[in-house]
Amino acid sequence: MSTPAAHDLWRPSSGCDDGCLPAAGQVPTVPVARRLVRLLAVLGMLLAGVGLAVLLPVLPGRERQAAVGAWARGTARAFGVRLLVRGRSPRRRALLVANHVSWLDILAVLAVAPAPMVAKREVRSWPLVGLLAAAAGTVFVDRSRPRALPATVRRVADALRAGRSVAVFPEGTTWCAGDRAADCRPGSGFRPAMFQAAIDAGSPVVPLRLSYRYAGTGAAATVAAFLGEDTLLRSVARVLAARELVVSVTVTAALHPARDADRRFLARAAESAVHLVPASGPRTAPGVVRIRPVPAPATTAVSGQELDLAA
Repeated sequence: MSTPAAHDLWRPSSGCDDGCLPAAGQVPTVPVARRLVRLLAVLGMLLAGVGLAVLLPVLPGRERQAAVGAWARGTARAFGVRLLVRGRSPRRRALLVANHVSWLDILAVLAVAPAPMVAKREVRSWPLVGLLAAAAGTVFVDRSRPRALPATVRRVADALRAGRSVAVFPEGTTWCAGDRAADCRPGSGFRPAMFQAAIDAGSPVVPLRLSYRYAGTGAAATVAAFLGEDTLLRSVARVLAARELVVSVTVTAALHPARDADRRFLARAAESAVHLVPASGPRTAPGVVRIRPVPAPATTAVSGQELDLAA
C-alpha cells in the first residue's frame, strides 16, 4: 500500500460541506446583549478550566471525573445549550463511541460520561482547551503517522484494562446533522481500529447517539455543525447566538465483544446502534458480540431527571 493511500485511510475525509449549515436568517437567535453575556461566561469557564488542569493530576479518579463533568456541564450552560440525556451512562469501564457533528459533541460526552478521550494531536496545541485535555488524560493521535496507530490502540486497551473508560469518535471527522445526514455519510463510517482495544481488553462498547434540535419547534438543528471550510470562530459564534439549542445524548445498549470478535463487525454494530433505532431485547451475533438491552429510559445518568443546561 502506498503512503498516500495509507494516509487517506487514517485521515478520513467528510463528504459533508458548508451546504449542511443553515442559511442566514434560518436560525432562531437571541439578542446581541445575551450573546455577549454568554461569551463572557464561556471565557470564564475556559479560565476555570486552566485552574482545573492544574488540579486534575492530583485528584483521585472519582473526584477527577466529577470535576471534568461539572466543568463540561458548566461550559455547555455558558453557551446557552440545554443537554438532554436518555439512558444511563456505564458505571464501569467501557469504550464509549459516538457520532461526530461538532466540537460541542466533546462537551456533551464529557458532561454525561467524563472519561479520557481519543483526539487528534492538533487539539493539544489549542489555547486553554489543549491544556485541559492533556491534564484529563486525553490520548492524542498523530494522524500523519499511520504506523503509530497500533501503539495508540494499545494505550486505549491499557486504559480499559486499568478500569478507566475511554471515549472516541470513530468516524474520525464531523458529518452533517439533520435531514442531510444520510446524503453525505458513507455506508460504513465507523473506523474499526479503536474497537480492537475493547476486544483486547475484554471491555464493553457503549454507543452514544448525539443529535441537535431546537426546543421550541423540535426541528433538527445544524447550527452547531463544524464542516467544510467553516472556521471554529464562526461555528462558536453561531452557537452563542442560537436560541433554545438542545443536544440530546442517548446511551444505547452495551455491546460485549467475544475474545475472537471481529473489530469490523463490532464497529458496524456500534454504528447501527448510533444511526439506527436498535431492536429491543437481548440478541446475539454468534461468537462475536452480545448486546444487552438498555435499562428503562432515564433522562440523566444519575437522577433520572432531565439535565437542563439552558443558560
